[in-house]
This record gives sequence, C-alpha cells and structure tokens, in this order.
Amino acid sequence: MVQVSESLPGPFKRGNETGLTYDLKMAAWEWLYREAGCRVIGLEVKLEGPGGRIVDLAAVGPENTFYIVEVKSSRSDFSRDDHTSDDFTELQGREGTVAGRTGLAKKTLRQAMDYAQATNPDDWREVPAVKQALADYRRVSGKEEAYRNRVATFSTKFHDPRFMGIADFHYLIAPKGVVTRGSLPPQWGLLDETSAVLLPAPRKDARKNTGIVSNFLRAIARSNTTSMMRSQGMAFTRGETGLTS
Repeated sequence: MVQVSESLPGPFKRGNETGLTYDLKMAAWEWLYREAGCRVIGLEVKLEGPGGRIVDLAAVGPENTFYIVEVKSSRSDFSRDDHTSDDFTELQGREGTVAGRTGLAKKTLRQAMDYAQATNPDDWREVPAVKQALADYRRVSGKEEAYRNRVATFSTKFHDPRFMGIADFHYLIAPKGVVTRGSLPPQWGLLDETSAVLLPAPRKDARKNTGIVSNFLRAIARSNTTSMMRSQGMAFTRGETGLTS
C-alpha cells in the first residue's frame, strides 16, 4: 500500500492543488503502476469525447485496459460532480423564474428612471427610488449570472453514460469518510488515501479499436509533456503542440 506522507511539494504539483490532492494523485499513480499493472499513466488528461473532459489520471494496463481515477479530497469536491441528468433538468427548470425576476427588476428600474427624469431632471440619479431600483436590479442580475455560471459548469460526470463508456474501470480515490459505499456512484470503484481498494470497480469493457486506443495514448502523452514542461518551468503556447496551459 502507498502511505501518504506530509512531504514537500512534488515536481508535478500544480499551483492550484493542495498538498492532500497531490498526495492522493501520487498514491493513485503508484496503485495504477503496481497493482493494476499500468505502464502508461498520465495526470490531468483531456480525453476526446463528451465535452473534452479532463480526468485526474488516465492509464493503460495489460491488453489495452483503460483506467480512469478521479481524486476527491473533500465532500464538497465530490459533490460537485455527483449529479444526475435529472438534477440538471431540475436546475434548467428554474431558468424562467430567475430570468423573470431580472426582467421585472429591469422594468421597475426603467420606470423609476423615467419618473425621476421627468420630475427631477437635474439630479434624477440621486432620487432614492432610482437608487433602490438600481440596487435591486444589480442584486437579481447578479443572481442570474451566478445561475448561468452554475448551468455552464454543472457536472454530471459520475453518472454520464458516455463518460462511463470511455474506460474499462473508473475509480475514485479519497480520504476515508469523504466517499462512502452508500454514496459511491454506480460502476465506480473506491480507493482510500493509502490506495487500498475499499470497493473494486466493475469492468465495463469499453469499446476499442485502433483509433480509440491511439487517441487515448496520445492524450496521455500530451498531458505528460505538459506536466514535464511545467516541472521544468518551460513556457509554451496553445498552438505549438496542442497543449493547454
């Protein structure tokens, strides 16, 4: 088993990662190598397919067996991806209410401005009714923007059949208590912070042909090139090799 240590940041640690997240990634990496027999492993791999999703680790084992491991360091981190398509439909259903409140606030603001300009043309911006209507409009429009951002970033990754179809095995690695057997999404396996298998993932036999295998390997190669360049402080641009910074 891999024992997670309070070590200094490793060479492949990203600037926005906590030490715990990085240690979990390294524990998963070693499990993939030692226990799953993978000899091709990548960090932060952008895979072809639905949404071009980035996975924490992607690996290829014996007989071109595909593995995906997602790192979840906290319950809130886990819950961000633990939504179903029904959850997304419910969220989308709130659009009319959210947009309606903004529309009403905008109409009220316009009415207050028109009245103030007609009755106090020299100082209409200082009319209390205008100030209040403007504050209300900014408040509800801010809520609408937050709603739009939530819709745009809403993740159903753990329950998306298309995403689940791109690998033979999907695993979560998390500290004990963050993900329980009861909360574990269907078709996922679970590793703890020492990379001990708490619940094995069922094999799904992902569809593969020469092109799919090549794309999977190429995506891992790109991610490893990016990681190596970052670790050496090398700069690159998006157009040079298709990498993302």
